[in-house]
Amino acid sequence: MRIDLTGKTAIVTASTKGIGLAAAKGFAAAGARVVINGRIQAGVDAALAEIRAGGGDARGVAADLSDLAGARILTDAVPRADILVNSVFHVAFADFLDLSDEDWNRTWETNVMTAVRLCRHYLPGMEKAGWGRVIFISSESARNIQPQLMPYGATKLALHAVSRGLAKRVAGTGVTSNVVVPGPTLSDGITRMLQPMVDAGMTLEDAGKAFVASHRASSTIKRMATVDEVASMIIYVASPQAAATNGCALRCDGGVIDDVN
Repeated sequence: MRIDLTGKTAIVTASTKGIGLAAAKGFAAAGARVVINGRIQAGVDAALAEIRAGGGDARGVAADLSDLAGARILTDAVPRADILVNSVFHVAFADFLDLSDEDWNRTWETNVMTAVRLCRHYLPGMEKAGWGRVIFISSESARNIQPQLMPYGATKLALHAVSRGLAKRVAGTGVTSNVVVPGPTLSDGITRMLQPMVDAGMTLEDAGKAFVASHRASSTIKRMATVDEVASMIIYVASPQAAATNGCALRCDGGVIDDVN
């Protein structure tokens, strides 16, 4: 299967590192014009350099998307897009009783309202063009709720509802809306978490396997996914070949979610 996205503009939020950057590279490799986003200009510039070094067509917008003003910076800079990947997120890691209203509100604003605002802006153009892809990056934590990640899990699950509702809203227009559901992945944040094990002499991959064995024993691949493996699902969902996939939650969680759906 050869995915060709030549002529398409793909926005990937939070794409200076991790899954977002891997997806941006994948879009560029498929011929799309890629829009990189991050909060810090230096991070955006570094990601752009990586993509351009590989021959990709990319531009960057530095903006904190956790509020309306930040979202407007992006939409003003890039008024129209064919593909929107909502991957920006905030994590508040704490016991439920220690979580403040600000923790909940910031997580909601970043993880849900950012996606809502961007979809509200870009969907009309997609509908008018008769083609478009909206992709929400969820997490196995949306289905496999972790006690110290309640705001994260709750907001990631909310994205499933938003995506399904949008799929019904744009039914028959040529626009699709889907959720990609990663499991434990060797992204930058996880790598930092595993660093003490690496410092103790383990390889990063073995440290990831040890974490999965201890904390995600239901995994059926018994390791962490790579960012490129998750990005491959994202690129496929955005492709013309995925036109019949709409309103779905597509898992690349390594079998962590103990369910057949």
